[in-house]
Amino acid sequence: MIIQYLFVGLITGMLGGAFGIGGGFFMVPVFVMAFGLTQHQAQGTSLAVMIPPIYILSALRYWSEGHVHVKMAVFVAVGCLFGAYLGAHYVQAIPEASLKKAFGILLMIMGVHMVFFK
Repeated sequence: MIIQYLFVGLITGMLGGAFGIGGGFFMVPVFVMAFGLTQHQAQGTSLAVMIPPIYILSALRYWSEGHVHVKMAVFVAVGCLFGAYLGAHYVQAIPEASLKKAFGILLMIMGVHMVFFK
């Protein structure tokens, strides 16, 4: 199982570094579909993975090319700090099936927007 976990981490890191996506975009569905976690467990585990500075090397690479708006990143990070706590608090009361559907709908909306709109 450890090899599979490392592989998911490798793919997640590559996707995050290449596309700037959050790890949960890939990890949460994999955790549910491939490893049998509940939606709540998958989301919590995905967040726990991100506790260490996972994307520091890819962020530094983008920064070295002048592709990081540092001031924006700092303020968005502060907002995320508080928003993540609030979101994690309120999502605990949402039933598993509803949460899974909401997550899937969010992914579809984002995908359609990226493909068909500016």
